[in-house]
Amino acid sequence: MGTVTALPLFHLYGDPPDDQAFDFIHIETISSRSSIHDWTIRAHRHRNLFQILLIEQGGGEMTFEAAVVPFDAPCAILVPPTTAHGFRFRAGVTDGWVMSFTEDAAEAIGDRRGEALAQLKSLSFDPVVPLPADHARVISFANELHDERSLGRAGYRIAMRGLLALIAVEVARMAASRTRADPLTPTDATVVALRKLIEEHFHAERQLAFYADKLAMTVDRLNDHVKRATGVTAGHLIRQRVLTEAKRQLVFTNQPINEIAYELAFSDPSHFARFFRKQTGTAPHQFREARGG
Repeated sequence: MGTVTALPLFHLYGDPPDDQAFDFIHIETISSRSSIHDWTIRAHRHRNLFQILLIEQGGGEMTFEAAVVPFDAPCAILVPPTTAHGFRFRAGVTDGWVMSFTEDAAEAIGDRRGEALAQLKSLSFDPVVPLPADHARVISFANELHDERSLGRAGYRIAMRGLLALIAVEVARMAASRTRADPLTPTDATVVALRKLIEEHFHAERQLAFYADKLAMTVDRLNDHVKRATGVTAGHLIRQRVLTEAKRQLVFTNQPINEIAYELAFSDPSHFARFFRKQTGTAPHQFREARGG
């Protein structure tokens, strides 16, 4: 294996990142892109795109962060921005739709629909959503979305936003049924803001005081607020983001462990090893070896 030091970052798979993407909605069949890549989409991530896959036939397995998750049709798959993911589809028999969009594209048509997309993020910790027997409605929306994009008729951008919102609501309902959650429950604004700050600063900032100051709150108040909203502390969210990045580097790159430690701002590799073992129960090198690294 050649030297791999970072998880690839794409706009759409194979295309360079586009940090300026705005009001972007794209839909294509699964076979159109995967068939030219031997039905394998290697692990990668998108900085600013959410994706919903609708698997109508076939199946395969998904790399989701450091886990491998099998899936079978019919199902939906949720992929939030920045999440490491890849697919190995059953060659020649798998098809359906892949929808990629910047979140502003759907939020632009109304707060309630935007809330459905925000809720998808929180529901996507378990990315594979089995579709019920009567899933024809959501598939028909996907077909209409593809037609609107392909035909480019007057008002097609408005129509695409509306159809995307309907798809998001349908999938959110199906995903929420696993936990009996309300798919349109508003997400907590403070938690959303904290997660955004963590994403921007976790490489260098571990102290909760830094994030509390940015949010104009005391440390105790921030911790209490996040605990009520999510069931875990704000400190836990920071540690989990660091841990996610560590797992990505161990699984998807062959970068030396001491370099990973320093990149993640640990004072030395032994400090990183203690942190990793405390969070996972295993040493970094054991974690890598167990996943074929």
